[in-house]
Amino acid sequence: MTSSVVNPRIWPGSAYPLGATWTGEGVNFAVYSEQATRVVLELYREPFDATPFAQVDLARERPGNVWTAFLPDVRPGHLYGYRAHGPYEPEAGQRFNHRKLLVDPYAKAVSGSLRWDDAVYGYEVGHPEGDLSRDDRDSAAFIPKAVVIDTTYPWGDDRPPRTPWSNTVIYEAHVAGLTMQHPEVPEHLRGTYLGVSSPPIVEHLKSLGVTAIELLPVHHMVPERPLVERGLTNFWGYNTLAFFAPDARFASAASGAQVIEFKAMVKALHRAGIEVILDVVYNHTCEGNQTGPTLSLRGLGNLQYYRLKPDAWRTNEDFTGCGNTLDTRHPRGLQLVLDSLRYWVTEMHVDGFRFDLAPALAREPVEFNRDSKFFTVVQQDPILSQVKLIAEPWDLGPNGYQVGQFPASWTEWNGRYRDALRSFWRGDAGKVPELASRISGNSDIYRHNAGVAPASINFVTAHDGFTLLDLVSYEQKHNEANGEGNKDGSDHNLSRNWGVEGPTDRPEVVRVRQRMLRNFLASLAFSQGVPMVVAGDEMGRTQNGNNNAYCQNNALAWVDWSLAKSNADLLAFTRLVLQLRRRNPVLRRRSFFTGGTVESGVKDVTWVRPDGAEMTDADWADEECRVLGMLIAGESTEEVNEHGHTVAGTTLLLLMNADARPHLFTLPKVPAAGTWRSELDTGGTHPHVISAAQVNLIEGSLMLLVYGKRT
Repeated sequence: MTSSVVNPRIWPGSAYPLGATWTGEGVNFAVYSEQATRVVLELYREPFDATPFAQVDLARERPGNVWTAFLPDVRPGHLYGYRAHGPYEPEAGQRFNHRKLLVDPYAKAVSGSLRWDDAVYGYEVGHPEGDLSRDDRDSAAFIPKAVVIDTTYPWGDDRPPRTPWSNTVIYEAHVAGLTMQHPEVPEHLRGTYLGVSSPPIVEHLKSLGVTAIELLPVHHMVPERPLVERGLTNFWGYNTLAFFAPDARFASAASGAQVIEFKAMVKALHRAGIEVILDVVYNHTCEGNQTGPTLSLRGLGNLQYYRLKPDAWRTNEDFTGCGNTLDTRHPRGLQLVLDSLRYWVTEMHVDGFRFDLAPALAREPVEFNRDSKFFTVVQQDPILSQVKLIAEPWDLGPNGYQVGQFPASWTEWNGRYRDALRSFWRGDAGKVPELASRISGNSDIYRHNAGVAPASINFVTAHDGFTLLDLVSYEQKHNEANGEGNKDGSDHNLSRNWGVEGPTDRPEVVRVRQRMLRNFLASLAFSQGVPMVVAGDEMGRTQNGNNNAYCQNNALAWVDWSLAKSNADLLAFTRLVLQLRRRNPVLRRRSFFTGGTVESGVKDVTWVRPDGAEMTDADWADEECRVLGMLIAGESTEEVNEHGHTVAGTTLLLLMNADARPHLFTLPKVPAAGTWRSELDTGGTHPHVISAAQVNLIEGSLMLLVYGKRT
């Protein structure tokens, strides 16, 4: 730890920027608190010291209510926290308690994980008056300390890849879960940022054709107390404490190294042409509801940072299911989110964000508002408007599912795509019309929003839910390991086990499951929009039926890299379908199909039934139809070269059969002279030229055919 000066010199500070800023000559401290009557900065030697080695009263800067001091004797590596004096009036929404050490909301690094104790609560736990009581025990011994850092880093010629949405393939992964069991990642780097950017991981991502890795939350977080008391943790990390600080859990070295190592990871991934997208949780914090701990925002400005019920200011308004909702209607709450986002782009060089429970950021006053302050500011911001923005389009507020309602510059996780693919491939009746909409770009969802085909982030599985193998192996969730009586996790999985619940050696069941895995992966790769693959699905990873492994920091939730050998065929198949997507620009359109004719006189897309004719209204209305052909004209490509000239496309025919019986499919007529070639068949046949007028599409299978000129 950096040497300590017991009586540091104190100079006037600056109200901007907020946080602890190393200038090369000292550190400027600035923290916002409107109703505080006094704010004290405390400096510490060790992360969980109970007593500071120095205390400094900060000066209030008006207007702005920012408390500041410049300390020329403080250096990067010093640890600090704040104490805010002010009214403790819970019924009026005021929860100041200077006995509680507070983590700087703008901390760029945090020293470690919270140590749960009753002393971290502003009220007396177990008191008859509950959170109306006041607890005067000092919390410093249990609170991790913020770390002063030097933000300089040798970025060199680092440049964001800027991959167009139409060419983007996303790989969703957890920093630790991705690398903990990889035998070729050095042991000391497993579970770390540096492990993610190690050569074995980068080579794997490149071999798949991944262009962006989407990391589960890396903001410094706090695991919930009930989990810790059960010997578990919040593995996924959706419980943020510090919005600027990369989580120390994923650092390979000492306190403060997480910042340097995160930047090194980004730089290495950029060098490989891979973008870094962060799953961010700005909808709530780890302080929970009114009975939660006082760790940071609650003790600095409960009225400004959190939404409180207008008729009961003692109580948090909860649109997230996590106890509180950050208030982006208030200028300081909005500033906190925007400053954090800009920091991660400008200082940490990330390429985009996936916003957890995004509607909660845009409720004004209660209903979702696409013209909210948050969206308006982001859209006009010269930095944030240039990065990838992805919404998880639901929360627990009124009218909580808002898919298709976000501004045109945003993309969205498309749960309707997920459900349609799952329902179709498990054989549900009446799913063909929606399937057609989903795989062709979701124009019914996004066209009215001035959106384009890549507005949809297409996924069949995500971190939250069954893995792909479990989706075809379990019909019930099996979350007993979470210690919640199997009551947690979704019951709406649209899964099918194909005859046996869980693992089996029955060859007929194994064959169907393997075919279904391929059907899902191929459907995902060949759909219009942006495909997202979850880490390990390409190799058949299982969580033994657990569809909510958020608290499992163990082999259950880690990627099992031994599957790369034992399931090599599935891995090779995943690489193939993503390669076919790259090779065929008609699968990566930037705009919706219109159904209009192209130069050769055929439609840009034609929906075909098994006899080779175009689908009619009666066919679309047939509830028992489980077969669909999608003919895409090669002239419908929108791919252009560096000179702006259109790149020639290839006519494709995608055939999908979710029926329990095989179907002979008559190949449709194409004006140009040529032949059909089967490029991929999940039914088992190898690529070959089609010499007959029909192909046999076996039960529960998918086929991709390409049309080429005769030679």
